[in-house]
Amino acid sequence: MNGVETAHEPRERAPTLPRVDAATTVVLVVALVVVMAVSWAWRRAMRSGREWQERAVVAETTGREQRLEAQEERRVRDLSLSTMDEGVLLIGRDARVAFANDAIDRHLGSTPTSLVAVLPFALRTAIQESRTRREPTSVLVETGAPARWLHGTVTPAADDATLVVVRDVTHQRRLEAVRRDFVANASHELKTPAATIQAVAETLGRAAADDPEAVARFASQLEREAVRLSRIVADLLDLSRLESGSALDELVSLAAAAREEGQRLEETAEHAGVTLEIQTEDERPVRGSQRDLALLARNLIDNAIRYSHEGDRVAVQIDVEGDEVVLRVSDTGIGIPSRDLDRIFERFYRVDRARSRETGGTGLGLAIVKHVVENHGGEIEVESELGRGTLFRISFPAASRPDDAPSRS
Repeated sequence: MNGVETAHEPRERAPTLPRVDAATTVVLVVALVVVMAVSWAWRRAMRSGREWQERAVVAETTGREQRLEAQEERRVRDLSLSTMDEGVLLIGRDARVAFANDAIDRHLGSTPTSLVAVLPFALRTAIQESRTRREPTSVLVETGAPARWLHGTVTPAADDATLVVVRDVTHQRRLEAVRRDFVANASHELKTPAATIQAVAETLGRAAADDPEAVARFASQLEREAVRLSRIVADLLDLSRLESGSALDELVSLAAAAREEGQRLEETAEHAGVTLEIQTEDERPVRGSQRDLALLARNLIDNAIRYSHEGDRVAVQIDVEGDEVVLRVSDTGIGIPSRDLDRIFERFYRVDRARSRETGGTGLGLAIVKHVVENHGGEIEVESELGRGTLFRISFPAASRPDDAPSRS
């Protein structure tokens, strides 16, 4: 019947999902595993890359710091070696110079680039012998003009290298020569009057009985030699004392000291026929030793008189120039040859030995003057012309108050 559903009419069915077979399932699982593996590998690779970059940055930073430290160490080493007075030379296994400081150029005249370029020849020979024997050695060589003495020490180093140290010992050699000369000169100077005194005394003993009139002559000679010997001993003692310094604990009038010493030497000047003039201006005290400054004035004036002829003039002048007290001692005597000016302050050095002995000089006066000047922080200048005379100019710091003391040299 219309509008009535019968039991025999068919019903509509619900849609069903398509079936997934086993192969598809396997493919899907494999794909998923591959994706997960790739993702894990990518993440691991990224993490490893970051770690590598971090390690690279750390390595680069460390390397940079190490290079900076090495550069700083090299700079400090080079700076230290460049300020040394000793020349340092490092020669490698290939006989090439691996390092040389600035002093090597001063000592050797140039900086060698290899062993065969090392001069003087005696130093090169010593280096070659040390490299052959692998033993340290040393050598003393004279080089240059004016002559200089170099002491080289050669020492084998690691990796068949050789370390050479060069020192300039010219000053030490000169001091040794001065010491030797001083001992020889002092012995000679003391021996001469002592031998004369002995001979005169023996002759005087015989003459007293055989030739009474000669006694006075021999006695006079004996007295002169005894006085000369006494002066040498006194000057040696003064020199020894001055080498230990002067006591700078007094305010001294240099003008008064010069006037007093001039008065003591007036008789000597009159006997030599020399005019002695002393002129002082505004006086300022000098802090120092009264005894030593008087000794300086006495030696300068006495020296000027001894090296002047009859009719010559010796002038002593004291001035104040700024903060200095200046003593000038000039004469119109025999003068000093220019070649001797650098040596007149040496002990026992005499420009005219015959004249010095004739006038009773010891050869120590100007050495004493130099020590007094140095001990009082002063300066000394000399001007001389042979046959025209000599001028000594000595300046000291002026002391205006008790605590204003000159510096010691």
